[in-house]
Amino acid sequence: MASFPDTPLALQIAERISRSPQQGWGIAANQKVTLLPCITFYDYMEACLYDESYGYYRSGEARVGKEGDFYTSSAIGSVMSEMLARYALKFQSALGIPIGLAEWGAGTGRLSAGIAVSLRNLTPHWESRFSQSLIDDHPGHRAKMMQSYHEAGLPDAPPRIYTSSEYAAKLACSTSKAPLLLMANELLDAFPVHRMVRRGGEYRELGVGVIPDHGFVYTEMTVTNGIFPQWLERDGIKLREGQITELCPGARAWLLQLGRMLHKGDRVMLIDYGHEAEEYAAEHRMEGTLMTYSRHRASDTPFLQAGERDMTAHVCFTFIRSSAEEAGFQVQYYGTQKQFLLDNGIFELLGVHDGMDPFGEEARRNRAVRQLLLSDGMSESFKVMILEKE
Repeated sequence: MASFPDTPLALQIAERISRSPQQGWGIAANQKVTLLPCITFYDYMEACLYDESYGYYRSGEARVGKEGDFYTSSAIGSVMSEMLARYALKFQSALGIPIGLAEWGAGTGRLSAGIAVSLRNLTPHWESRFSQSLIDDHPGHRAKMMQSYHEAGLPDAPPRIYTSSEYAAKLACSTSKAPLLLMANELLDAFPVHRMVRRGGEYRELGVGVIPDHGFVYTEMTVTNGIFPQWLERDGIKLREGQITELCPGARAWLLQLGRMLHKGDRVMLIDYGHEAEEYAAEHRMEGTLMTYSRHRASDTPFLQAGERDMTAHVCFTFIRSSAEEAGFQVQYYGTQKQFLLDNGIFELLGVHDGMDPFGEEARRNRAVRQLLLSDGMSESFKVMILEKE
């Protein structure tokens, strides 16, 4: 077993826990249940992902693609970018005026660059119909974004690049009436979560404590916000004894923020892997949905290499729908990614291929279409939800 602490952030979190006034019941080294100083799992996950010095999304190299720790659905080729471009063009054409096209959580910018290439191919003078903005807080991603646009042959069409706080400030003070289509591809799963457990017929919250010479351990503590059980009840989530689930107040807060800043008719497209409440808390999910990723390897152990592993939970789209409606949005579209692709004409991308050149452009595109529709259920697990501001 690796020594503890195994990262600078782990040491920092352990020191924070030692000073915490919160307490929770955990299993000590002698296997006895004992009361330990702790912090909420939410606070632990937030530090692992967003600590300014050591957080996963604030430090290190690019986190997406071959050189990172995970792939997004856009990494399998240009097909997803083209389908999103077609949707954007349909939305803009129906309005008949130029629109803003933004991606929140843009990473290295590959998806948006692909959308720009597709728009260039789909319509003349596309730059006069769309203005692109990319939003991301990882300091190493800005240069990668520009590189993505250069590699896509778009050096003369650079997007505007913002941090999330810069873009929120821009929206808050903007007097522009141009409609906005804001895309968030695998953003919601990057928000920290609270972990809830049903114990003795009551809800408890999972915290994180420290056992000396051992490391981080789960604790069970009093629920830190009385509204959490109300959210579960509202969304129809009924946990079994000992079952764990996740709650994501950050996603709700983000939607409420957008609801205050966007205008009537603006749209938000959410693309993420997740489920409705019934599936989210199904019997086979007794341990919840939390996973960690490092170099494309998955694990359900969140206490190793704090700050150096991606940490994510599936999205509960029932909760997202409730939060969106609270924020003043209505659901304009909801379905699996596969259904979204079918509804937006993905079969039109299939080309005639005689099989003579398996590495030709037509063959590669056809394989990409099949992979998006058929590979390992990804297009069923991923959902597309499009919200429109009322």
